[in-house]
Amino acid sequence: MHVQIGFELVLESGAPTPTVAITQPRSTECQRILGPCLTITPEMPLHTYNDSFGNIGWRWTAPQGMQRIHYDAIAEVSPLADPVLPDLPGTPVDQLPDAVLLYTLPSRYCPSDMVLNDAWQLFGGVPDGWPRVQAICDWAYHSVAYVAGSSTGTTSGYDVYQSRRGVCRDFAHLGVMFCRALSIPARYVCGYLPDINVPVNPEPMDFHAWFEAYLGGAWRTFDARHNQPRIGRVVIAHGRDAVDTAILTSYGASILTGMTVWANEQPDLTLLGEQKAQQ
Repeated sequence: MHVQIGFELVLESGAPTPTVAITQPRSTECQRILGPCLTITPEMPLHTYNDSFGNIGWRWTAPQGMQRIHYDAIAEVSPLADPVLPDLPGTPVDQLPDAVLLYTLPSRYCPSDMVLNDAWQLFGGVPDGWPRVQAICDWAYHSVAYVAGSSTGTTSGYDVYQSRRGVCRDFAHLGVMFCRALSIPARYVCGYLPDINVPVNPEPMDFHAWFEAYLGGAWRTFDARHNQPRIGRVVIAHGRDAVDTAILTSYGASILTGMTVWANEQPDLTLLGEQKAQQ
């Protein structure tokens, strides 16, 4: 399956401002990025690097005044919905790979140490593994209201647990926080999520956030915001929480004044090529 993805960001800077963006998906065994096209106006040198989580980052100095960043690509992803493996067991901490231990610890937006008792009281009676993580998603989906604009850049998963209101990043932080409190490695994920085989959302498209839990020797997708398997996810980045996957970081007087995001299913490119060849 092919999904057209992309965005346009508009920055206003009061002075030349060092800027970092984590917005470009990378090709993996689960997704292949085809024909990426990036345009920056006014044009200037861009440095590409990989951060400590393997995410692709861009660095540049935004000029004084307005700057427009436009990105478009085709992502080749599985046509199947997120796998559901209800019998998948958890992994005892002493058997976890070294590389995932980081994701059992508290982080800025996922202060799991603050909900240890609550997490065990709410979910300790559910079998470890997939059922326990799914129980966390079920609780979040039914207990927390999705309210646009209800949180800020400083809102943590614990804040959302107290207020019972949030947006997609808050649902992801909540899921990660509870998983870690139960010694289940979990990481925050951001990316694109098209409306495929679900009612079309009339609200403007935005970057989406979900989380992954380490179960059965691999990272597994969970989405407490929608709480149902979805088709066409395109991962941009993952990390401990939203700090590690920030779409844009400006080191100075720079403001994001415009953002447009798109993610739309595209016709099969191979079939289109064959049809053109026959014409």
